[in-house]
Amino acid sequence: MAKAKNEPDVARYADMFSAMGTEPRLRIMRLLLSAHPHGMIAGEVGAELDIPASTLSHHLDKLKNEDLVNVRRESTFLWYSANTETLQELLGFLYAECCTRNKAIEPQAIVQLCK
Repeated sequence: MAKAKNEPDVARYADMFSAMGTEPRLRIMRLLLSAHPHGMIAGEVGAELDIPASTLSHHLDKLKNEDLVNVRRESTFLWYSANTETLQELLGFLYAECCTRNKAIEPQAIVQLCK
């Protein structure tokens, strides 16, 4: 079934939510957002969240594959940061349905949650 011309890529967003859909990955995303924009070295993330390096690597790869985190190399360190552009797009997808078309949630309620 072909999607409508202006219909968002729901499958892509579902994959993003799935990538964040485990407790460790959601904790990683929150931590990286708190460290925005500079980000954190992978080892700092693991130490802060008490996640072993091999497990952390798996979680970070999953998030990176869905474009939810950015990674940059500085010398021998890998720095991870939340990809706020992708997160903004994902939130916009939800916002478009809940707060614009049928006003299931008033936009002011969303803004108040963020303060």
